[in-house]
Amino acid sequence: MSHRILCIEDEPEMIELVRLILSRAGYEVLGAESGPEALERLREEKVDLILLDLMMPEMDGWEVYQRLKAENHTRDIPVIIVTAKAQRIDRVLGLYIVGVDDYITKPFSPKQLLTSVQNILSQASHGVASAES
Repeated sequence: MSHRILCIEDEPEMIELVRLILSRAGYEVLGAESGPEALERLREEKVDLILLDLMMPEMDGWEVYQRLKAENHTRDIPVIIVTAKAQRIDRVLGLYIVGVDDYITKPFSPKQLLTSVQNILSQASHGVASAES
């Protein structure tokens, strides 16, 4: 069974790029072009991992993340931030203060994305991620 990944990103081209990279490795990638669309989609579909952009209109990535963690059905889904916000303070905030599972800055290499996804999904399947939180 392949893992399902939801890519929340306001640029359709970026969703397609992520889909191209990850589908080659056997992952199924769903896309949502806004926070509200993603939250709606997660009410109906189960995913194993979320890739989340921070800078989006309507609802930014941090607000989406807070809502994900507030809902019982999405609280335990690992989240990787994928963003152009490359300043060290943003990364520290995401990884150490907010507690996202990983933080990737754009532009990223296909290998970087794939390695992060594989690491997070293998931690989640071994219960490491949930045991630590």
